[in-house]
Amino acid sequence: MYRNNFIAHMLTLACFIILTPSIGKAQSDNVKTSMAALKAETEKLGAPNVQNTYLYFGKTTDFSDAVKAVVKTHGGVATLFVKRGDEFVRVASTVKREGGTSAVGFALDPSSPAIAKLNNGETYYGDATVFGKTYDAGYEPIKDASGAVIGAYFVGYAK
Repeated sequence: MYRNNFIAHMLTLACFIILTPSIGKAQSDNVKTSMAALKAETEKLGAPNVQNTYLYFGKTTDFSDAVKAVVKTHGGVATLFVKRGDEFVRVASTVKREGGTSAVGFALDPSSPAIAKLNNGETYYGDATVFGKTYDAGYEPIKDASGAVIGAYFVGYAK
């Protein structure tokens, strides 16, 4: 009887050790798939640019439908940021602040590890804490035709 319990416990432990990394990989795959979808949705609207501190894709500044479409299809949360000085400010987002209000108009936390990467024109994939919630997340810079960083894409899945 003890031997059967020991074998059962060892098999359970082995399954946990084997499956845990694949769950994390599946989550990372979701982030990358959603990021590609968000970028594709905005590309349909046109090239990104900034005019008078407003982010445009083509001739539009309303990207809420693009952000919502990605979340509806892939789950998680998504945001588009415009770069204003040293800040990245949400211009379209499915992220909610504490209390359930929209996060649009609020800047990316200056202590976020994504800030330095984005300012250097680089991507950030990893953990992100957004309004008190932890996400498996991806941030990618939005660049204009000259290659300047003018904003950022964000997708995330709650941990």
